[in-house]
Amino acid sequence: MAVKISKMCWNVLSTHPRAVLRQVPKCSSMAAVSLQPQCSAPSLTSILASRDIHTCTTLHKQNMFDPKFKYLKYNKIVYPPQEEGEPRRPAEVTYVRSNIKYSPDKLWYMAIMIRGMSIDEALKQLSFHKKKGAMFIREALLEAQEEAVSKHNVEYKSNLWIEDSNVGKAFHIKGIRRHARMRYGFIQFKYCHYFVRLREGKPPKHYLAPPETGHQKMKNTLQEHRNKRVFGGL
Repeated sequence: MAVKISKMCWNVLSTHPRAVLRQVPKCSSMAAVSLQPQCSAPSLTSILASRDIHTCTTLHKQNMFDPKFKYLKYNKIVYPPQEEGEPRRPAEVTYVRSNIKYSPDKLWYMAIMIRGMSIDEALKQLSFHKKKGAMFIREALLEAQEEAVSKHNVEYKSNLWIEDSNVGKAFHIKGIRRHARMRYGFIQFKYCHYFVRLREGKPPKHYLAPPETGHQKMKNTLQEHRNKRVFGGL
């Protein structure tokens, strides 16, 4: 049985940005598609689906741009074998909690607070925090701790410290809130991603650079002034 599609319908399908036509014969005035339908009057959707006509969007490619998909690739890194006498390389585990219904600007303060802490100390500090975002970070740390033991062969779950803790922006949904006297205002429903990297071992004494003494600060300040040059002067 041959089902005919009008020339106008064919032109619409061929010029649609989300439609790709392949292996479909085209006549001079009409386009004929041969198929064997199960019913007497097949629909246009079944005709297009049976002839390898792709009308899908690019949603199947969103995993390529998903931050969770990229950040978790660090767990799949395979390092070369270590030499004899070389200290053992500590384990590293990355974890992502995606699409949290919370503002990334508010969650950032709690994310940087726990950098350089041990996992037990971070969980303790977050349990006393009054912000709602602390609950999301605490749940993410517990999940990352469990995953480190079950999937990445970490021997002791308390022998971990937080090497990196950061927040990323997710999608934002705009909405309208009704006000009095027929007025309205715009609001945003914000989502965010939370990224954490755990490292095996004890936390360092100074997560950032060690603090400078008064004499070191004075020497650095004097050296900065000596390095100054006035270009184009007398």
